[in-house]
Amino acid sequence: MSQELVYERGVEDAKQFARILYVAHALTFFFSAGTLSLLVLIVNYIKRPDTAGTMVYSHHTWMIRSFWWYAAWFILAGVIFFTFIGIPLAWAIWGIAWLWMAYRIIRGFIDLNNNKPMPV
Repeated sequence: MSQELVYERGVEDAKQFARILYVAHALTFFFSAGTLSLLVLIVNYIKRPDTAGTMVYSHHTWMIRSFWWYAAWFILAGVIFFTFIGIPLAWAIWGIAWLWMAYRIIRGFIDLNNNKPMPV
């Protein structure tokens, strides 16, 4: 078996695992507003070094950055919830952040299936 075939199989396995992580992120955001996604994030950090030099690496980075930006907006909305600006603005921020995260998960999944790296 040539080295190229082994490399291609490794990349396909990494792509399949990244697909599973996209689905896991989507399920955790749907069922827990992202709080359980912390577990999936840990797996992203563990698996990302294994994909160095491939386009799958950019997908792990995309998922990691998506999580942290979502968390930042979610926390900001939580702070606003308890300040003078109040509840309506916090709900608006949470809603926009959730839609943005849904977009990031869907776009990443589609680009992974089309063998396109994510912008990093």
